[in-house]
Amino acid sequence: MKCNIMAQQSYPFERYDPVIQKKITFRPVRLEEDVSRLHSWMHEPHVIPFWNLNIPFTEYKAHLQKFLHDDHQILLIGEMDGIPMSYWESYWVKDDIIGKYYQFDEYDQGIHLLIGPKEFLGKGYIYPLLLTILHKKFQVQETTRIVAEPDVRNEKMIHIFQKCGFQPIKEVDLPDKTGLFMICERKGFEKRWTDWQENRF
Repeated sequence: MKCNIMAQQSYPFERYDPVIQKKITFRPVRLEEDVSRLHSWMHEPHVIPFWNLNIPFTEYKAHLQKFLHDDHQILLIGEMDGIPMSYWESYWVKDDIIGKYYQFDEYDQGIHLLIGPKEFLGKGYIYPLLLTILHKKFQVQETTRIVAEPDVRNEKMIHIFQKCGFQPIKEVDLPDKTGLFMICERKGFEKRWTDWQENRF
């Protein structure tokens, strides 16, 4: 079972999105290749308030190394037509702090994300990106729901999650923020996925 799930969650993952007519790719973060890029993204004004990782380079590199060795999650770079433009943390709830805040199932998954370069903001790209990675995560047949806990102040991100099938459940006091705990059930996602494919989003 474990080997099968690992295969279902293998990366890189790539698909062409006919709606935006762009190739979307998710690949694992590579320390030496990506650390400078990610460090610069963490210093973008739209990222700082919600990630709080606008720290010196050596500190950020140590942080990234630690996260890369945490086997309850996989760190990903999202690319559009081969251009790195987003960062994703895909994790298993049962080994994550959010698992202390609700009655989770064994195969519940979670997601954190950001778009880095400001030139990719405000173009609607976040929807096909988020829907695509949810599509990938739901390929684990045992997974029936995916969770997120955006900062309660991040109204744009909360709206994006809702439009992609997430429902708000409750506010949760996490060590680094007050988050809005949200759940995306498989059925709710499948409706949004169909709507996107049929241009009814």
